[in-house]
Parts: sequence; structure tokens; C-alpha cells
Amino acid sequence: MIKLSFPDYSFRFKNKENKTTIFDPIRKKFVILTPEEWVRQHTIQYLQKALYYPVSHINVEKELLVNNIKKRYDIVVHNLNGGIEILVECKAPNVSITQKTFDQIAQYNMALEAKMLMVTNGLNHYYCTIDYGTQNYTYLEKLPAYQSL
Repeated sequence: MIKLSFPDYSFRFKNKENKTTIFDPIRKKFVILTPEEWVRQHTIQYLQKALYYPVSHINVEKELLVNNIKKRYDIVVHNLNGGIEILVECKAPNVSITQKTFDQIAQYNMALEAKMLMVTNGLNHYYCTIDYGTQNYTYLEKLPAYQSL
């Protein structure tokens, strides 16, 4: 897998049926290592180790309904009250972040109403907050650390 624009992290790998798997600390199991999963696992580590979000506040790959269609989000970070603080959309490093990517996360967010969004392909990261009253997005340089919420 290629080097991403995240700090270096340690991962647990295992080969299963001629496929490389990586341990997901949130789902507590080994999952097939795809390019998108590589980005997802780095993002999880970044949220935990750089921004100090507790593992107990992070969900990965859960189903949601968007316009009565089943979808799956990549990562959600909950706040202390159980509300959604951050919604993360991960793409493989070879996938460009385009308007279509932002439309996808915005569509998911209609059902989730997160306070902040993160879109990443592991090489480029975009962050924003949402003002639901005015429907305006404000782009951020980075996500806030857990302690500053």
C-alpha cells in the first residue's frame, strides 16, 4: 500500500485465503485490506492518536437509510450526548475528491446531521462545519481535538 498523508501508524496484518487483512480496532476484527480500507484505518488512527477521540465514540461502516435506500457510511464520531460530531467519507488514494464525493457525504448527512464533515482519499483531506440554519459550509484547516469540543 502507498504512503498516505497521515502520520505513520502501526497496524496488525494477517493473510487469510491469499488475501491480506488488517485489524480494525473499532469493529474488533480483521477486514480485507483494500485501498479504501487502508485510508479508513489511517483515518481511525488519526482520530484516536492525533485528535484523541475515544474508541467508544467511533463507529465504522454502519448502515443508514437515505431516501429509503440502504447506504453505508465510512466513519462516524459521536459526541458525549450521543449526537454525531463528525461524519467521514473515505475514498481510495487513486480516487480524486470531486463534487460527486461532496454530494455523497452531503446526502448521507441529510440523515445523520453531523456537526462536521471530513472527506479524504488519504492524500488530500477536506474538513468543514455546517450551519444548518443558513445551510452554509465553513471549511476548516483541520478537525478539532476531542478536548476542544
